[in-house]
Amino acid sequence: MASKPNSVITKAIFPVAGLGTRFLPATKAQPKEMLPVVDKPLIQYAVEEAYAAGVREMIFVTGRHKRPIEDHFDMTFELEIALEQAGKQELLEVVRSVKPDDMECVYVRQAQALGLGHAVLCGQRLVGNEPFAVLLADDLMVGPSGGSPVLKQMVEQFSEWRASILAVQEVPAEHTRRYGIVAGTAVNDHLVDVTRIVEKPAPEDAPSRLAVAGRYILTPGVFHEIANQPRGVGGEIQLTDGIAGLLRREKVFAYRYEGKRYDCGSKEGFLQANVELALAHPQLGAGFRDYLRSIEI
Repeated sequence: MASKPNSVITKAIFPVAGLGTRFLPATKAQPKEMLPVVDKPLIQYAVEEAYAAGVREMIFVTGRHKRPIEDHFDMTFELEIALEQAGKQELLEVVRSVKPDDMECVYVRQAQALGLGHAVLCGQRLVGNEPFAVLLADDLMVGPSGGSPVLKQMVEQFSEWRASILAVQEVPAEHTRRYGIVAGTAVNDHLVDVTRIVEKPAPEDAPSRLAVAGRYILTPGVFHEIANQPRGVGGEIQLTDGIAGLLRREKVFAYRYEGKRYDCGSKEGFLQANVELALAHPQLGAGFRDYLRSIEI
């Protein structure tokens, strides 16, 4: 049974138009977001995280060759009938749980790959004039054991501060070129009042080592900033630059989330996620742990 949302954030944007070139040839004919981690595709982990945070409208910004994502969250009548007739009730419930009855999936095309900021801008008409979340499926985020999922933690922060919230984590200085980097004044152990954000700075130019992870809660004012900014790093329309513009008019906070992030945009992070989530799997974990102990490394 789908639970009723109790959240000020009811819409989320999932930018899924990327080509996934780092995973070729695996992504030649399937979206990288559909690559499985143990027994679920990456995009499903992100959608489940959003749903747990109270989001009910999932906005997918897609591109060519992304039809499998739409199919995954669509009803599969023939499969459901076959499972029902075979008496496989448990599997039938697994299939139906992919899209709860109160969850809406909406798809909008990003005709050109002009950057993350542009992808978010593609969802403007669907979001309207309300705060929203952005989740990057490449970043598989796992909340602490027995604790809240990462986006739910952020929604709770937004409920208190009513300002944009960026998930952040400390990274080594040599990795600052991979991320948006923030600096600001500490509010408490978990929250920073952001005064500056820079996209992929060199280590010597980075204002800190606090890197933005793939979770955002943003106010609708960011759309105006994205739409009126020049192209940034790599000739793309950067979300980071839009947030930097927003900083001139609104508060933005960086939140040190509780949990772990797997960079599934890289092969190493993807493999780490598969191993660690397999070990934590209620049915597979014990046997897989025994197997790992048995092999020579």
